[in-house]
Amino acid sequence: MNQVKLAPGVYSVGSVDWNLRDFHGYTTPGGVTYNAYLIVDEKICLIDTVKAPYAAELIERISEIVNIADIDYVVTNHVEPDHSGSLPEIMKLATKAKIILTAQGKAEVLKHYQTEYNFQVVKQGDVLDLGKNKLHFVPLPMLHWPDSMASYLDGEKILFSNDAFGQHYCSSKLFDDENDIATVLYEASKYYANILMPYSKLVGRAVEAVRSLDIKLIAPSHGVVWRTHQAEILANYEKWGKGHTENKVVIIYDTMWGATDSMARQILDGIASTGVTVKLYRTATSERSDMARDILEAKGVLIGSSTLNNSVIPLVGSMLIYLKGLNPLGKRLAGAFGTYGWAGGAQSDIEDLLKKTQFDLHDSSLFIKWKADKSELQKCFDYGVAFGKKILAEY
Repeated sequence: MNQVKLAPGVYSVGSVDWNLRDFHGYTTPGGVTYNAYLIVDEKICLIDTVKAPYAAELIERISEIVNIADIDYVVTNHVEPDHSGSLPEIMKLATKAKIILTAQGKAEVLKHYQTEYNFQVVKQGDVLDLGKNKLHFVPLPMLHWPDSMASYLDGEKILFSNDAFGQHYCSSKLFDDENDIATVLYEASKYYANILMPYSKLVGRAVEAVRSLDIKLIAPSHGVVWRTHQAEILANYEKWGKGHTENKVVIIYDTMWGATDSMARQILDGIASTGVTVKLYRTATSERSDMARDILEAKGVLIGSSTLNNSVIPLVGSMLIYLKGLNPLGKRLAGAFGTYGWAGGAQSDIEDLLKKTQFDLHDSSLFIKWKADKSELQKCFDYGVAFGKKILAEY
């Protein structure tokens, strides 16, 4: 197999899942990687494993470099099955290896795999001597599980960051500067929005811990390894962790017979006339992970729906629940619009769900019976103007 070296004695041994298109609700048109790393020093250490179906590939890659039975340590930075799924198969062969992990990680491995391995629990400041290099452990609890940590190889100055700084992006080239960096950074922002945004309050401390280290490479468990653009990805995490927003509005809606669509387009034109950037998504033809990525730095969100069965169109409701879970930080404005026939219902349901996020609710919602006429379409445009001006003046 193709062997890629990060540094002398440090190899990438993970797997690339080119065909995966859904990662627990996060659409991955570019596939997903499961990165694992092998350190060959006086002691041999495996950093993370891969998803269970790729265990044989992981074993083959390792076996071309060392005898798996000679592995001394298996560091489990995070127990989620995409990183630890092949751990049982590895441990059948690496019979003398200790599993290095946090106390919470130990509890999770025991629960997931029902096996009492040879565990070594580590905490902040603990160091593992491998010979020429030492591994330092940096717990990152709730980024994005309670067990999460990073491991820093001091001699080669590599941070194995697990889910932090990752991207769901497949490539035959391992390093950031071997790929189109605009695409990599886009995928990194999409990854943050969908995986880490709910935990943004904790990101600042993580970035501070990383900045205190002398780093040549950031090697995450998904996507490319950062060797040229570390400063850029760290700066992005810093601003996202603070809830950074820009003069941008995301309109998310769906429609039955086009009436709500007409409203959405007029509202968009009204917002755009104020100079605020606007992005329009129809839930029936859009992926919620793409919508979340645009919401990451948006000051405003507008949710629109026709009334269906006295409530919202289901895909709009699903996006609202997703947005509630992401719970973006920062001062942001949200509003509701749509149409109804003989009775309403969509308006109150959208407003109720928006109130459960940290968004401020706009002064008024805009709902029109049946279909907007010329004067009502003007109201939609004016509504957009008012929304855009409020974004510029107060957010």
